Amino acid sequence: MTMLTRATATTLTLLCLAIPLHAQSSVSIMPDVVYGHKAGMALTFDVFMPAGQANGAGILNMVSGGWISRWTAPEEAQAGYQALLDRGFTVFAVRHGSSPRFDVPEAYADVTRAVRFVRLHASTYGINPARLGVYGGSAGGHLSLMLGLASDDGDPSATDEVLRMSSRVAAVVANYPPVDLRKRAMSSERFPATLPERGLFFAGGVVAPGAADRFVALAFEDELGASVSPILHVSADDPPTLLIHGNADALVDLNNSELIHSALVASGIETGLVVIEGAGHGFRTAEDRAQASEALVRWFEKHLTGR
Repeated sequence: MTMLTRATATTLTLLCLAIPLHAQSSVSIMPDVVYGHKAGMALTFDVFMPAGQANGAGILNMVSGGWISRWTAPEEAQAGYQALLDRGFTVFAVRHGSSPRFDVPEAYADVTRAVRFVRLHASTYGINPARLGVYGGSAGGHLSLMLGLASDDGDPSATDEVLRMSSRVAAVVANYPPVDLRKRAMSSERFPATLPERGLFFAGGVVAPGAADRFVALAFEDELGASVSPILHVSADDPPTLLIHGNADALVDLNNSELIHSALVASGIETGLVVIEGAGHGFRTAEDRAQASEALVRWFEKHLTGR
């Protein structure tokens, strides 16, 4: 069973600068587009363009699990984007500097630059820069929320033309995201004794004991916690935001999505919460993935294409 709630009412609405080097299933792929550099390395994304049927909207996927951004051959990754490609969306698979070398604030800075870069070069990809969406799961969901809720209009005085661009997006979908990273090494008395047995690291909207050991990217200065906690960045100018979460998630508790959904409702933002009954972290079954995919595609269609 799937439940969807919105701020306004209950609804059934669920859901580069390079020459394309590959094409399959009517999709053109621009691999390894460099959107920035750090520590002597390139920051890259892959672009998937639906040849002949593009709807003019772009979707940035945050390739991130535990704030680790792994590379996958784009020909293999395409299947994960096919539902969006079939509906005419251009998809960007965005990779950031990974844990353990880089922490959460650095990953957020990277993906923010990616949005600015895509906006600057929107005409190259045949998209409207005002019609950008962003999504991801777990750490990718966290980064997606940060992009939606903590964006800015760019720095007009920056010498780097990328930094002069806005980082704003028009729609967000976040799957099972942690929403409060301020408390990364809390004492055990703050959490029920059953938490270690359940394996929950992100419970009650905050990070439980042991998380910093497992998720090295959380090892950053305490004063930076608020800057990368989506729950603290909700405001009345945020884009439509959909949360999708399983109620059997044993890593990131459902309460994370419930908390930020409530905050978005209180701020008057159009928002939805899809709860997938019995689903765990990562939506491991085909049925869970299909429900989440349908919700995601329909949300982006509504808010980026008007369908």
